[in-house]
Amino acid sequence: MTHRLSLSLLLMAAIFLLPSCVSKKEFIALQTELDAANKDLGRMGESLNDYMNRLSACEDEKRQLRSRVQSAESSLQIREEQVNDLKDLIADLRTQRDAQLNQVDDLTTLSQSASDNIKETLSQLQNKDKYIQMLQAAKTRADSINLALAVNLKGVLSDGIEDEDVEVKVDKTVVFVNLSDKMLYKSGSAEITSRADEVLGKIAKIIKSRPGLEVMVEGYTDNQPINTACIKDNWDLSVKRATSVVRALQVNHNIDPNRLIAAGRGEYNTLADNATAEGRAMNRRTRIIILPKLDQFYDLLNPNNVPE
Repeated sequence: MTHRLSLSLLLMAAIFLLPSCVSKKEFIALQTELDAANKDLGRMGESLNDYMNRLSACEDEKRQLRSRVQSAESSLQIREEQVNDLKDLIADLRTQRDAQLNQVDDLTTLSQSASDNIKETLSQLQNKDKYIQMLQAAKTRADSINLALAVNLKGVLSDGIEDEDVEVKVDKTVVFVNLSDKMLYKSGSAEITSRADEVLGKIAKIIKSRPGLEVMVEGYTDNQPINTACIKDNWDLSVKRATSVVRALQVNHNIDPNRLIAAGRGEYNTLADNATAEGRAMNRRTRIIILPKLDQFYDLLNPNNVPE
C-alpha cells in the first residue's frame, strides 16, 4: 500500500515536470495509472477512517471495562469488610455462648439452693398471709364492736339530752363522744355541773359493759386567753377540765382508773374558726374517746402471734 502511494505521487510529479514533448500515449498511460493510484488512495482513506472508528470504539470499551473493574474492586472491598464483620460477629456469639454455658453450669450448681430458698419464701408468704387475715379479722371485729358501741351510746344519751350538746361518732378504730362546754362546766372553770354528771353516768354504764376498752378524756378550749389564780392559760384549763371528767368517772361512777387517761389539747385542733362566737363555742368541748387497749394492738403486731 505504501509502494502504491509513492508511485502515485511520483506520477503526479512527473506530469508536471515532464516536458511537453511527452507523447499522447504515454500521457494516457500515466493518467490511467494516476487514476488507479487515486482510487487506491480513496480506499486507503476509507480504511483509515474505519480503523479510526474501531480505535475509538476500542477506547470506549476500554473505559467501560476499566469502570467495571473499579466497580468490581469496590464491591470486592465491601464484601471483604462484610466478611470481616461476620467473622467478628461469630466471635462475639461464640463468646456469649461460652458465657451462657458457664451461667447454665452455675445455675445447675445453685438450683438446689434456689429451690430451698423459694420454698422458704413461700412459707414466709403463707405466714404473712395468715397474719394479714388475722389483722383483717381483728379490724372487722373492731368495726363491729365500734358500731354496736356507737348505737348503744346514742340510744342511752338521747334520753333527755339535746343533740347539739352531745355528738357520738365512729372514727377508724375508735368511738368518741363530743360534749359541749356549756353542758359540762361552769363558766371559766374546770368544775363540772350536775347535768354533766348525769351524762357521765350514762356514758359510764356503757364503759362498764366493755371491760376490754380504755377511755381517754381530751379537753379543748377556744383561743381566748385566760389567766387566773387557779388557771395559768388554756393548756392548763384544758388539762384541768379533762382531769375533772376522769375524776368524776372514777369517784362518782366507779370506773377503774387503770382504764382512764386524761389529756389537754389547749386551744389547738380546732373544729371551727375562733373569729366568731359560734366557732369558739364549738371549739370549747371535751372529747371522750373509747378505744382498744394499747397492749391489744401490740399483741396483733407481734409476729409470734401469727397463727400456725
